[in-house]
Amino acid sequence: MAELTVRAAAPKPRVYAWVQDYGVYAAVLALLLFNVLFTPHFLDVANFRTQLVQVTPIVIVSLGMALVIGTQGIDLSVGSVMALSAALVVLYLGYGWVPALAVALAGGALAGLAGGALVAYIGVQPIVATLALLVGVRGLANVLVPQLVEFRSPGLIALGSSSVAGIPVIVLVAAALTVVMVFLVRRTTFGRQVVAIGGNRPASELSGLPVKRVLLIVYVISGLLAALAGVLATARLQASDPTSLGQFIELSAITAVVVGGTPLTGGRIRVVSTVMGALLMQLLAATLIKHNLPQSWTQMVQAVIILAAVYATRERR
Repeated sequence: MAELTVRAAAPKPRVYAWVQDYGVYAAVLALLLFNVLFTPHFLDVANFRTQLVQVTPIVIVSLGMALVIGTQGIDLSVGSVMALSAALVVLYLGYGWVPALAVALAGGALAGLAGGALVAYIGVQPIVATLALLVGVRGLANVLVPQLVEFRSPGLIALGSSSVAGIPVIVLVAAALTVVMVFLVRRTTFGRQVVAIGGNRPASELSGLPVKRVLLIVYVISGLLAALAGVLATARLQASDPTSLGQFIELSAITAVVVGGTPLTGGRIRVVSTVMGALLMQLLAATLIKHNLPQSWTQMVQAVIILAAVYATRERR
């Protein structure tokens, strides 16, 4: 009788596991140290404030993207949803900035609902469904507001420019959303269901998990966060420009999620590391600019970091 031998998976080397868990933190610290030593005026408060304000929309969008990628999905429509929210908020400012904000968020939720329905109930591949929304939603935003529109709403402007104890409100919003997302992923049944579905969707369906409903909610959350990011960016600029707002931010968000250690194969969501991934890419771009290197260098370095992150987060067999 032939003997059946089962070979256990080899444990990951310690260095490899450490890079997976803490590599993005080490990279941020190394970049900070480099800037402290070699970049003039890096420690100025104004510089830190600028960096945080610029990265805030990417952080907010990346939080929703991390949920989607955790289910083995992708959401390419987030930039267009930002543009749609910018168009809606300026169209409804006549009713007050709070109702306008509510309409903009509702528009983002509906866009997410459409993408989630296509993925969960119709079975369209996430990349195809959200690519269609990327084109269609951007077109709708440009129809609603075909050119840049400035506004003078004190409430909305305050949302984008005011501070609490010297910290910009939009940064505090991003920090609060990060805390909420950490709690959602780590401490709630919904978060455990998202991770389980990303890890093994067929098994999740067989075990009775509400897979379709969870996927729908995940894409709605992504749409809501993208819409909020669009409103905050519009408030900071004091102008609505759906033509250019949010362009390519989906690539920045995916980069932040991957660099942060969330695998594209799903089944794992690293929220805080995603935020650190966004900060890393922002610091990298700012560092190269401050040292008079062209944008092309930034893009090439980012490409190398993305490839290294994908390699580090892959499952070693």
